[in-house]
Amino acid sequence: MAVSAHRLRVALFGTPEFALPTLEALHAHHDVRLVVAQPDRPVGRGLRVEAPPVAHRAVELGLALAQPEKLRRDAAFQEALAALDLDVAVTAAYGQILPKALLAVPREGFLNVHASLLPRWRGAAPVQHALIAGDATTGVSIMQTEAGLDTGPVRLVRERAIAPDEDAPALLAALAELGAQALLEALALLALGRLPSTPQDDAAATLAPRLTREDGRIRWAEPARRVVDRHRGVAGWPGSWCTWADAVLKAHVLAEVDGAGAPGTVIGVDAEGVVVACGDRAVRLIEVQAAGKPRMGARAWANGARVTRGVRLA
Repeated sequence: MAVSAHRLRVALFGTPEFALPTLEALHAHHDVRLVVAQPDRPVGRGLRVEAPPVAHRAVELGLALAQPEKLRRDAAFQEALAALDLDVAVTAAYGQILPKALLAVPREGFLNVHASLLPRWRGAAPVQHALIAGDATTGVSIMQTEAGLDTGPVRLVRERAIAPDEDAPALLAALAELGAQALLEALALLALGRLPSTPQDDAAATLAPRLTREDGRIRWAEPARRVVDRHRGVAGWPGSWCTWADAVLKAHVLAEVDGAGAPGTVIGVDAEGVVVACGDRAVRLIEVQAAGKPRMGARAWANGARVTRGVRLA
């Protein structure tokens, strides 16, 4: 990993845990003049107002922090950013599209730490969509931010294989670390005037919109491998689910197994769980959660719900 001998004047725009390794790397190697995060929000069932991870860590590090509600037409914020005399600004899962006027404030503009191999998976959920699609490789792109959605030139790329059992939270954490390393390499090259800039092929672009609850619905008609891949992609949120007796049944742990039958049909109940046929092969539900119930082994749920061979899940 190349670390620049030049301490650049930088600002970081980031909000969730994904941006924390980038914050730590910048703090260790550069002059972080400002951290910008989304405002504090109510979280959890109690709706207690909490600072996002990046804002919380910035305070711990004693860094200047701003949490503007909206950046568009915020002239005062733009003036304050300009007064910092930044060499470059960095975004890492910030959560707002930056206005064009703001992008021109730092001397070298904004670099974005994006968790995909652009132009594949532009958008808010690249890691989740890569897993759902069954991609074998992914990586991090350090991109020059433009007004469009992840459309700017790619400045540096680092690839990484996806392990067969990796889910979205695990892969996000790994790419967060890789992104921080890649950013330091990019800043070292930027300081020397040697950071490449490669336009994206828009014709090859795929989109990765923010997930919805419906993305977690199990598609029994799909091959079992696709069902498992979707399960990995929606882990964390919204999670895999189907319906049984007109109520939601969450599937916390499942695995691909041999088997055949009409998609969604229970073709076996054994000590390891409940085997359900897919469009090709089958999956075994290992740990589930019925509405209003705690997580439990699928076999225990089947016994209590009187689920037997031939029952259909939707």
